[in-house]
Amino acid sequence: MQVRLGLLSAASLLAVASQIFMGGTAFAHHPTIGAEAVCDPVTGVSINYTSESWLLSDGGGANPQIDILFNNVKVDQGAYASPTYAFSGSQPAPAGDTVIVTAVAVANWDDGDPGGQSASTSVTLPTEPCTATGLGRFTGGGFQVRVGAARVTRGLTVHCDLLLSNNLEVNWGKKKFHMTEHLATVECSDDPAIDQTPPAAPLDTLIGVGTGRYNNVDGYTILFTLVDAGEPGSSDQAAFYIYETANPGNVVLNIPLQNLDGGNLQAHYDQPHK
Repeated sequence: MQVRLGLLSAASLLAVASQIFMGGTAFAHHPTIGAEAVCDPVTGVSINYTSESWLLSDGGGANPQIDILFNNVKVDQGAYASPTYAFSGSQPAPAGDTVIVTAVAVANWDDGDPGGQSASTSVTLPTEPCTATGLGRFTGGGFQVRVGAARVTRGLTVHCDLLLSNNLEVNWGKKKFHMTEHLATVECSDDPAIDQTPPAAPLDTLIGVGTGRYNNVDGYTILFTLVDAGEPGSSDQAAFYIYETANPGNVVLNIPLQNLDGGNLQAHYDQPHK
C-alpha cells in the first residue's frame, strides 16, 4: 500500500528556467526533475523522481549520464536515450523535513555540447508515522458499548489483520454471540472527514467478518462495523449483523450503523499481543 503525499515537480520548471543560460551561453539541452514523497508501510518514506531532457534546439537530447542527488549526495544515475529521453527511479528519503532533489548532466550531450547543467526541486517529507492501517486495532471502553438493543462487553479488541487474536462478544436480551479469535475478512480505513483523536491512530473505521457461537452453538457469522469519531464517544458508531452461516436467511441480530447509546470505541496503533 502506497500513500501519495504531494507532487512538487511544478517548481522544477522555474528551476530549469533559471539555469537556461550559464555564463552567458545558451545550452541546447538541459535536464528537468520532478519528485514526490511516497509513504510505504514496509519500506518507509521514499522519493520517487522523473528526469527528462529539455531540448532548446534541434537534436536528440541524449546524454549517457544524469546523476540524481538528494541534498547534494548522489543516490542514483540514469541516462537520456531514445525514444523517451527520460527515466524514473525511487530511493529512500534521507532524514529531515525537506529534500532537495537534483538532476545533473554529467556527460556531454549527443551533439557534443558539454554537460554540467542541473535542475532541482524541493520535496517536503511527511511528519506523521508511515504506518499501514493494517497495523491498527479497535478497543471498547466504558462499562459497556451499547448500540440499539445490543451490548458489547468491555473486553472488545479487534485487530486490522487476519492473524492476530480478537475478542468480540455481543449480547442482547438473553441472547449472546461470541466471535472466534480470528477474523475471516477485515478492512480498516482512515476517513479524512473523521477526527478520531485522541489517541492518534492509523484508522477510524474497521469492517470485519467473523464466525462464532450463538447461544453456545457453533455455525454463525457476524458482519460488523466500528467507527471511532473522537471523544467522548457519543459520535462513535457501530453495526452488527449476525446470521446462521449455513442458512443466511436465519438472521438473529440486525443492528444497522448508528451512534452508540453508551460506552466508547477507541482506534489505536497496534501493539504486541498475547
